Amino acid sequence: MYVALLRGINVSGQKKIKMIDLTSLLEEIGLSEIQTYIQSGNVIFETNRYKKEEISTVISHEIKKRYGFDVPVLVLDMEELKRIRNANPFQYEEEDLGKKVYVTFLEKKVAAAEETVLRSVAREEEKIVAGERVVYLYIPNGYGKTKLNNAFFEKKLMCNATTRNLRTVEKLIALGNNV
Repeated sequence: MYVALLRGINVSGQKKIKMIDLTSLLEEIGLSEIQTYIQSGNVIFETNRYKKEEISTVISHEIKKRYGFDVPVLVLDMEELKRIRNANPFQYEEEDLGKKVYVTFLEKKVAAAEETVLRSVAREEEKIVAGERVVYLYIPNGYGKTKLNNAFFEKKLMCNATTRNLRTVEKLIALGNNV
């Protein structure tokens, strides 16, 4: 079971893709057991046709071909997603923590020197911890108000990044467990 995280679709009216159309496209390229979660590009699927390393390129290529725009795609297997969730350094201390903790998924590992630079931008109340190809964020005042967004990470780390709140990560794992 795999999870594809599509970067930047259906955000502020940009790069619009209906989930039913995305599901059809993914079926056409040979993916199965497809489930989407909300409109922001979260897809759970199975495949015997592609190696994990090929999937993101295939999906991005097919979206470009059909819709005419680039969409970076990060693919993880379900066990990776569970490990990432379990390594979350921010514990549930309050009821709505799932909305205050974010995971930024990256194409590469963050070096120690890069993590220092990233932390220097965080506001006093924000916390940032780098993991294996992810950055964990505690953003108590809302993701829309932080400088620690996808564009920031992509510029500083020179790689694709896409962010999900902890609640979404939990929901993707739950959906994957139900297949």
